[in-house]
Amino acid sequence: MDEKLTNKFNNNKDILKIFLALAWPTVVEEFLATIVQYIDTAMVGNLGKNATATVSLSSTYGWLINSVIYAIGIGFLSYVARAMGEGNEDKVKKAAAQAIPVVIVVGIITTAIAMTYAPFMPYVMGADPAIRRDGAVYFALVNSPLLFRSAMIIFGSIIRATGDTKTPMYINVFMNFLNTGLNYVFIYLVGMGAVGAGVATAISYVVGGILITRAFLQKPVLKLKREQLHLDRTVMWSCLSVGIPVMFTQIASCSGYVVATSFVSSMPVAIYAAHSIAITAEEIFYIPGFAMQAATSTLVGNSIGERNLDKMRSVMKISLFIIFSLMCVSGILLYVGAEFMMGLFTQDKEVIEVGARLLRIVAFTEPIFGSAAVMEGIYDGMGQTKFPLVATLISRWGVRILGSYVCIRVLHMGINQIWYCMIGDNILRAVLLAAVLIFGRKRIYRKFM
Repeated sequence: MDEKLTNKFNNNKDILKIFLALAWPTVVEEFLATIVQYIDTAMVGNLGKNATATVSLSSTYGWLINSVIYAIGIGFLSYVARAMGEGNEDKVKKAAAQAIPVVIVVGIITTAIAMTYAPFMPYVMGADPAIRRDGAVYFALVNSPLLFRSAMIIFGSIIRATGDTKTPMYINVFMNFLNTGLNYVFIYLVGMGAVGAGVATAISYVVGGILITRAFLQKPVLKLKREQLHLDRTVMWSCLSVGIPVMFTQIASCSGYVVATSFVSSMPVAIYAAHSIAITAEEIFYIPGFAMQAATSTLVGNSIGERNLDKMRSVMKISLFIIFSLMCVSGILLYVGAEFMMGLFTQDKEVIEVGARLLRIVAFTEPIFGSAAVMEGIYDGMGQTKFPLVATLISRWGVRILGSYVCIRVLHMGINQIWYCMIGDNILRAVLLAAVLIFGRKRIYRKFM
């Protein structure tokens, strides 16, 4: 065999091994977290449609708030991954030092905003009067420990960037199983219903935040001496300049979810419950996309730090091939098992029928959704986070929101059309992200290499 091809093959094998070693703990973490969420949803679902709708009211806002924090974490992940590629431990420690005040500030600000908004949230969402009070209380409960949630997301991102994806996995798995046990206590034994699920979630976030902070402070490559705990504006800006565009991308994306959900929440409770449960049921099928996003970002960042263009290309090809293949399988399973998945969360025949129809609509686009998530990971690893913002604004607001508004408010169509608009959004976003990676790759490569 040609020596050059042999070396390339061996390099690709090594990259594949490293990629899978980074990705599998996150896949397991997300899978188990989703299973626990399924159990939570089923527990609440047993209380009836109103309880399901109460919890579902907060879900889109939860994505929005968490995604803002997640965006800051991406900025630190990108910076630390590059520093690890360079072998520069001093830069890694400087980033770790900046993360501590950022976690505190972000946690306090997001908590204040959420608590202020909580009483108004059900009215803004157009919720049924029967669930407004419990919906507001549940929202306030799950968002009260956002300081701890900020620690979990930002410190967890930095730990993953160092190549350690197992520690966040262990902590998240423990936290989610704790949440399940507490759900049983507060929902059934104490008799608090849907509000009890909020209490359980809040306690779990506090415990998870404490554990991830302890792991962050004790990890050798991140361990800081007292004299290293100072503000470094250059490092801080390097992290935030990547994270801020991701933050606006996530705000544009998740606020789009909020607006789209407001169109559905004004529909009959059964339709809204079916929509919410279908979204929850779908989550386990796109786990590979989000789970592999962080591994892709880390390896792309490492490649840039090493100034290794061939490695970066290989990472991009391998990650996209793996995710597309896996999501083809998950799409088939989702289509075939639509009724079964809905039946896990509710016994209401109308809700199952509507939800299964929605899941079959979206099943065909799972490979596209997963590929878009991994491509976003490539941009994050490069630190090129502005274009995903543009792509999201065009697809999410130009297709999903505008399309849903026309279908529901103007043409008075139904829930199916909401999901068709969602599919159009996913397809256009994937096409836009891929187009720049394909046609603008030479300019991108020149910037880093």
